[in-house]
Amino acid sequence: MIRRIEAGAGMLRGVAGAASEEDSARRPADGGWCLREVLGHLLREEREDFRPRIAAVLAGPDAPWPPLDPERSVREGGFRERDAASILAEFLDERRRSLAWLRGLAAPDWGLFRDHPRAGRLRAGDLLAAWADHDCLHARQMVRILHGMVKEDAAPYAVDYAGSW
Repeated sequence: MIRRIEAGAGMLRGVAGAASEEDSARRPADGGWCLREVLGHLLREEREDFRPRIAAVLAGPDAPWPPLDPERSVREGGFRERDAASILAEFLDERRRSLAWLRGLAAPDWGLFRDHPRAGRLRAGDLLAAWADHDCLHARQMVRILHGMVKEDAAPYAVDYAGSW
């Protein structure tokens, strides 16, 4: 999973690099997050979710569970006003810290768990696997946003020949 988390950074960098700075601030037609906000979410999750929560689980059942409100942190984070390149660079720097931390853990017990109020029992290993998958989910989200831009910008031409989405 650690290797997948490392590879996820490159995947996200590649997908984010497919958009211009101008396009990175465009909201999708459904009103969801723009690419800058997705990158901001990834940055916040890197700092405030996966690393601290795995650390809390590994520290034991009495360690404080870090509070988290991902939607609010994006809404109030001002990411749309920043440039995508700086958010991405900050995320990649945090990811390097995360990877160093993960690789520095001395024989972690991935079976240790905490009870989450909504998700139920979460083992440290579950959080690690979710971290790797979180990159995939948001890469998919960014590709979907880029696909929407291509469709919109191509009008009056159709993209159907490329295949079904």
